[in-house]
Amino acid sequence: MREPAARITTLSNGLRVVTVALPHHRSVALGAWIAAGTRDEAPEEAGLAHFLEHMAFKGTSRRSARRIAEEIEDVGSTLDAHTTREHTAYYARVLPEDVPLALDLVVDLVRRAALDPEELARERQVVLQEIAEVTDAADEWVFERAQETAFPDQGLGWPILGRRETVAAFDRARTRAFLARHYTAARTVVAAAGPLEHGRFVAEVAALLGDLEAGAPPARTPPRYRGGEVHEPRDLDQTHVVLAFPAVGLVHEDHYAQHLFSHILGGGMASRLFQEVREARGLAYSVFSFTNVYHDAALLGTYASTEPARAGELVRVMAEEIARLAAEGPEPGELARAVRQAEAGLLMALDSVTAVVEDTARQVHHFGRRLGVDELRARIEAVTPADVRRAGRRLLASPPTLAVVGPGETVPHRDELCRRLGAPSTA
Repeated sequence: MREPAARITTLSNGLRVVTVALPHHRSVALGAWIAAGTRDEAPEEAGLAHFLEHMAFKGTSRRSARRIAEEIEDVGSTLDAHTTREHTAYYARVLPEDVPLALDLVVDLVRRAALDPEELARERQVVLQEIAEVTDAADEWVFERAQETAFPDQGLGWPILGRRETVAAFDRARTRAFLARHYTAARTVVAAAGPLEHGRFVAEVAALLGDLEAGAPPARTPPRYRGGEVHEPRDLDQTHVVLAFPAVGLVHEDHYAQHLFSHILGGGMASRLFQEVREARGLAYSVFSFTNVYHDAALLGTYASTEPARAGELVRVMAEEIARLAAEGPEPGELARAVRQAEAGLLMALDSVTAVVEDTARQVHHFGRRLGVDELRARIEAVTPADVRRAGRRLLASPPTLAVVGPGETVPHRDELCRRLGAPSTA
């Protein structure tokens, strides 16, 4: 399979423009990815990156909210955005002839948010409702509690939506100051994938963003993992549990071994957790592992929910399976299956221009370039059973994070889990 070509041009103000040529696709995905996320917020700004993303769609100095919606939908296309702990993205998917319109809309959102005081007041209420919705959903909220417990008192641990008290205090001056400080050229990658010509796209971006304030790259504080346990009692029919550990970030050489460890542990129906927790014991309907990966850190964990009377058994099984995989490493068939799954995911993502452009922009932020599929496959295939075992042992070198939402009377305390895992009880 011929690998799609990626080209990067850096404008004089430091803004990077990257395109991936996919000439046989019929649509183009494009957008702006800005290194402004939860990690970049001060304590009183918790949730402000996400709030600014909302406010951009409430109108700009050139377009009303209604006009933004009508212009993109008039050409049968979509415009969206999202915020993570490390970036905010504004993106569209359009037919090739509508690239100039989509790019103009994206730039309008990024550069010219009106931040009308009345709209600010309304949107604060919308975000507060969004926070309440996530808080009420135990299967979502348990992940927020785990993240906060793992990385307390820092942006990496704050909810992306923010806290009620911080969101309620957001005003025009604070929001505009955040935009001016972080929405700069040095923090911005404009990316596109599909049937388009690099030089023409660069010229269009330069005309719209060539005079954007240069600014400086993010200067982020290294994450400080602490771990611990948090139990939030609720009158529920299910107990929701996350058991997690500090892990390495995207730029670490063991990232790929860690990814395969997670997949073998709980990445599919053939995984150890699924087979033991669901198939052998009937403990849970849904059980899986996850890895929240950032530039220089990650949180690798397991999640499941079960009836309260069996929650203790569930957590102990989770701990035992993690400890066993870390001690023994994977069986040959398990590693081969995980490698193939990872490679298939890479190749299947090429079918989607949206997935390609998202992944490309993220890689340019982290590595300064797009890692090719062949290069990624080589790194994945180079992982040995000893590498996976080493990744597991590294996880257990730190105290775990245990988050429980729901009835937790049967859940063992973290000290017991540390003994089962062979992990220290304090950082």
